[in-house]
Amino acid sequence: MPSAAYTLVHLTNGAYAVQSLAYGEKMHPGLGPAVEAETLHVGQLQIRARLAQHCGEFVVWDVGLGAAANAIAVLRATRELPNPVRLLSFDDTAAPLAFARQHADQLGYFHGYESHVEMLLRQRRTSFFDHGHSVDWEFHVGDFPALLSHARAKAAGILLPPPHAILFDAFSPRKNPAMWTLPLFANLFQLLDPQRPCNLTTYSRSTMLRVTLLLAGFFVGRGVATGLKEETTVAANAFELVEAPLDGNWLERARRSSSAEPLRDAVYRQAPLSSATWEQLQAHPQFRRS
Repeated sequence: MPSAAYTLVHLTNGAYAVQSLAYGEKMHPGLGPAVEAETLHVGQLQIRARLAQHCGEFVVWDVGLGAAANAIAVLRATRELPNPVRLLSFDDTAAPLAFARQHADQLGYFHGYESHVEMLLRQRRTSFFDHGHSVDWEFHVGDFPALLSHARAKAAGILLPPPHAILFDAFSPRKNPAMWTLPLFANLFQLLDPQRPCNLTTYSRSTMLRVTLLLAGFFVGRGVATGLKEETTVAANAFELVEAPLDGNWLERARRSSSAEPLRDAVYRQAPLSSATWEQLQAHPQFRRS
């Protein structure tokens, strides 16, 4: 997608953000790229604390690279810690990253990583030392749902190393439904290592998304506010990584919702829970705990 498909927008707090004209959506529209990436992803994923206690390589999946604000926030947050970081970014186009790099001065979060981003754009991979620890940053350009399906069909560890943390930042389900289906999150969950605790953050708080994550196998909880969003979502394959888990009261509200049934294919629509989905939710280990 050419750079003409993107523009800079000036947010009310003074920060600049990238807007996709094709999708009609801004990236980090609430707090701005740097602050929102730190608040939504880095802080909630507990990346600093987890990496400080971790031995060996720490793997982060950055789903929806976009203009790279989330990825760079992770790199900046971990630069003083000794363990190596492996960052896998995914997107179906490099165009927003190229556009953002051209406007790095206005966006303000690229400082110190300009040359690494340029290498990523040219070669889809860059390796470097960041304040003493090694970083391997890969950019997988293509159809993420298809990539997950293929990886699950093969030996997963050969294609994609299981993550310790996932930054999930695709465009909205209404505009980009293929990235929010139950098959996608089920494949994602199956590619996790059960012996490797992993958490995921995303800006959406929709009942549909949370039901989807639960049915895929995740434990799911409420996340912090981020400007325009009064609540976000945290999920994990380990219950202890979810600080504010959804409870029975949420489950009853989901049962009454008119928009709770997961998307099972890449067509956006809204529907209440089916009886089969309701039975699956009731049997989820998260609600047997409460």
